[in-house]
Amino acid sequence: MKKREFNIKLVGLTIEELREMLTDTQASFHKMKMSHKTAELENPLEIRTVRRNVARIHSEIKKRELQEKK
Repeated sequence: MKKREFNIKLVGLTIEELREMLTDTQASFHKMKMSHKTAELENPLEIRTVRRNVARIHSEIKKRELQEKK
C-alpha cells in the first residue's frame, strides 16, 4: 500500500481503530524483524515500510489527541 493510500485510510478511522491497527502493525513489525534475523526475508525493504507505517499511525493518533484538547 502506498503512502498516500495509507494516509487516506488512516483519516477514515476512529482513534480506537487506530490504536488497534497500531498494535497489529507493531506486532507484525517485531515478527518481521525476528524473522529477518533468523532467516532472510523475501523482501527486506518491507521492514522499512512497516516501520514507517507504525510512525504514521502514531502521528495520526497524536494529531487527533491534540485536536481534542483544543
